[in-house]
Amino acid sequence: MAATRTNEAGTGMTLLMGAAAGEVAVWALDRADWFMWNRIDEKTRERTRSVRPGGEPPAHVLASVAERAAGLDLSERQHKLGGDLIHYSIGVAPAAAYALFRDKLPVAGPARGALYGLGMFLLQDEGLNSVSGLGAKPTDYPWQDHARGLIAHVVYGVTTELVLNALETVVAGTLDEGSATET
Repeated sequence: MAATRTNEAGTGMTLLMGAAAGEVAVWALDRADWFMWNRIDEKTRERTRSVRPGGEPPAHVLASVAERAAGLDLSERQHKLGGDLIHYSIGVAPAAAYALFRDKLPVAGPARGALYGLGMFLLQDEGLNSVSGLGAKPTDYPWQDHARGLIAHVVYGVTTELVLNALETVVAGTLDEGSATET
């Protein structure tokens, strides 16, 4: 059923719905992540900060790289905003692609979203962040960071799936209404 709604919406609309779902999903990921971060002991948080490049999360490290490359000297507030924008962008682009290709996955519904979140965790947190220098090696982080990242990314994936399902239902209803008024 979702494949039909996506096809009816068209590629452009599907990408927009994916981007919107990604925005909501990153917000949900952040809420879950901060909830867990605020409940781990200070020693673990300090160990995490100590292994992060510059003591910052990966998106903020990337913001620092961009600032240096552009010759900018931003305030702390501007730097944080830039890092947050990068963080959201990193979640939006894959969600847009996921919206296009998710119906090709062998599962559906929240399980499909959970698998997507797991994949993003493995790819981004456990892989690309280390390889790119935006994060430390996975073995440098305490186990709580891996658990926190995994749970937060599963929240991200399931949220992406649920928001896409809701948006597809709205768009399908709009398309149905449009065709009913044309007759």
